[in-house]
Amino acid sequence: MDARTSEGPHGDPLRDAAEHLLQELQEHFQALTAALNLRMEDMGNRIEDLQKNVNVLMEQAGVGNSTEEQTT
Repeated sequence: MDARTSEGPHGDPLRDAAEHLLQELQEHFQALTAALNLRMEDMGNRIEDLQKNVNVLMEQAGVGNSTEEQTT
């Protein structure tokens, strides 16, 4: 490419298009990252709730202490 084309008022159209595309990709990547973080946080909360429910069921079944005694 000729150095004179990038010095014009509008710049190089190909470079501008590539920069625009990269900007769009970055925005999509940031949105995807945010969505994944929210889903992972939700999944973590669901796992914690599931563990609590399992512990309650084990206590009701009378086996809640046996696993705790084995680990100590």
